[in-house]
Amino acid sequence: MPRPINPHFPPVTLPPGAKPTLVPMQFMPRFSLAERDTRWDALRKKMIIAKIDCLVFLGNDIYYDMGTANLRYVFHVGGKIAPYGAFFLHRDPILWNSIPHMNRPYNFNLSIQDWVSDIRIFSGLPVIAAELRDQGYERARIGLVGFSSTLAPLTLLQGEINILKSELPHADFADASWILEDMRIIKSEEEIRMLRKAGVIARKTIDALLEVARPGVPEAEVFAEMIRTQVANGGEPNVFNLFNSGPVEHPETELWHLLHGVEQPQIPSMRPLEKGDLILTEYHTKYGGYSCHTEYTVHLGKPPQKLLDLYKISVECLDISGEVFKEGNTLGQVLDAVRAPADRAKVDWVELGFHAMGLASPETPTVVYRPGYGSNALNGHNLTNFVLKEGMCFGNNIDLHDPTWKVDVGTMLSDFMVVRKDKAELLVNTPRELGVVN
Repeated sequence: MPRPINPHFPPVTLPPGAKPTLVPMQFMPRFSLAERDTRWDALRKKMIIAKIDCLVFLGNDIYYDMGTANLRYVFHVGGKIAPYGAFFLHRDPILWNSIPHMNRPYNFNLSIQDWVSDIRIFSGLPVIAAELRDQGYERARIGLVGFSSTLAPLTLLQGEINILKSELPHADFADASWILEDMRIIKSEEEIRMLRKAGVIARKTIDALLEVARPGVPEAEVFAEMIRTQVANGGEPNVFNLFNSGPVEHPETELWHLLHGVEQPQIPSMRPLEKGDLILTEYHTKYGGYSCHTEYTVHLGKPPQKLLDLYKISVECLDISGEVFKEGNTLGQVLDAVRAPADRAKVDWVELGFHAMGLASPETPTVVYRPGYGSNALNGHNLTNFVLKEGMCFGNNIDLHDPTWKVDVGTMLSDFMVVRKDKAELLVNTPRELGVVN
């Protein structure tokens, strides 16, 4: 006998005719119903081809909240507390989200989107399995959708799979995450509009960095102002900022981590910035779930000529990116062009390439390492002949350094590029000058 489930909370009588307010919907990023219908139609066709009867989305906040990327793409709903979904061929989907007290007097997602109306309290996977049995899917082929990206081809929790298999012993389970990852490669114009708004916020974040970074100001205060700027301008409170600072001039035997930023909670610290410091940052601004990638470099005081030379080469790489990220080019052609300025100057790099992104990062295709080094997912393995199509979106990774000068100091620069027919559309307009704070 199945274990009885306790009631969510004591019975509550709502006023007659009471419905969730729609006022918040006016102030939140929102996709159209036409966008929803296009995605759902394409997904159902792929399910038919893959002989999948229904999909179960297992959401989590892995990897800077990107674990909900596939779920957000289909349901237009994000969440950190137990977001799960079921998507069907012949009926509207069901979303399970959050615990009982977060659903009183209703689930707030009903006030900020109009894609999904059947939103229920999450009470465990056995309840979801029971719904599938009631719907007639006890012996169906069920696709499981978790988190999928270039770095994590598939992330599903084994414990959740075990529960579903135990509750639905006659069902056939298959990985279906790849279907959504494939659908997300080319962005629609509505998706690009979201990214364009994220790009505007990204540029404001650079301006905030330049305004607040001063000798004596703790790096934590600079970091906080960057995040405040994102949230205050409508961005999601997504704290992805690979940031670091330190002195360009220091003893050779004292290594500093100034080739690339580092992740939280390694930073930010309360170390006061000093004249002669370098600030490196790689951050995402997220709007409506869509992340726009930016990298930038700032120096406090007059920068050394070697640093300016590195940044000049970075700008060459970036400007060439804008020319070659166009429909019809292969990734091999793009890589050769983007890396040519660094090769001519005989400088080294930590990353020199690009990663696709939108609801997650890095998405397919991504190339940032040299061939044969690091993970095949990041070194361009088998991607040379990958042909670009309009609507693909990329963040640059241009992280150069000159080890004949300093082995632990470099520059970072990027913009965010949308592949178009003749040349890329740039969404951030990152400054082409090294940030200098006098």
